[in-house]
Amino acid sequence: MAIVYRNTRKPVRHGKLVTVGKAEALPAGRGATIQLKDGAELALFNANGKFYAIENFCPHRGYPIADSRIYDEIVECDVHGWEFDLKTGECLTEPSCPLETYEVQIEDGVIKILV
Repeated sequence: MAIVYRNTRKPVRHGKLVTVGKAEALPAGRGATIQLKDGAELALFNANGKFYAIENFCPHRGYPIADSRIYDEIVECDVHGWEFDLKTGECLTEPSCPLETYEVQIEDGVIKILV
């Protein structure tokens, strides 16, 4: 089993929608770091026109996952290659290390994330 780091910037769930920007600003195949008001972070991805939000954190070494490459609905951490399913947060490399996922809604071209 790998050494696992704890995410100190993991969002606390409040059950509220947070507006993060226009959908057109995040091209397909790209990710972006979303910094919340309390300093917590999410990674937002556009996978072929579908948007996903997960913790912005690779538990292997703490790297911000938003900066990594995506393949269809899988994000691969650029540091050591750990892979995560964007739909479920499941870690495909180390199953005991999933990431939390967050619901994304698009309203009138605006991205909102349920935190």
